Amino acid sequence: MVKWSDSYLGRLRQVVGNRLLLVCGGRAIVEDNWGCILLQKRSDFKVWGLPGGGPEEGESIEQCLAREVYEETGLTVKRFEAVGFSSNPAIETVTYPNGDRVQNYILILRAAEWEGNLACLDGESLALDFFELACLPELMLCDRLVLEKFQEYKRTGQFQLF
Repeated sequence: MVKWSDSYLGRLRQVVGNRLLLVCGGRAIVEDNWGCILLQKRSDFKVWGLPGGGPEEGESIEQCLAREVYEETGLTVKRFEAVGFSSNPAIETVTYPNGDRVQNYILILRAAEWEGNLACLDGESLALDFFELACLPELMLCDRLVLEKFQEYKRTGQFQLF
């Protein structure tokens, strides 16, 4: 597990400070056998969200999301399926509690095959739980939209660009 200060983004922040960065990354949708979605209660915003993050140097987006899902949830993803891509600046521009600002470009991948037991391993998750899509807790706005688009993907089978 890479410490934040040693990560690619952490090292970049040491140079550029809090100014807006354009950041690529991913979010993972993990469903259980009943169609409930895995969410993490985030330690930064204290609301629920999808596991995900940005790649380290030399990582593919699949490797990045497999690592992030493991670090944040304890689960091992064996196979992903592409669901959509989110890049709307009105939704994907985020100011973190420490003042860091990002505009995200996010590939949404569904964990098509996964295993393991839930565990908060890296301090980014305060809690983990599966939720029915009809009974979601307070979510990050970007994650709520991702889950709406995921439902559209499931209905149509079409990659969602939003």
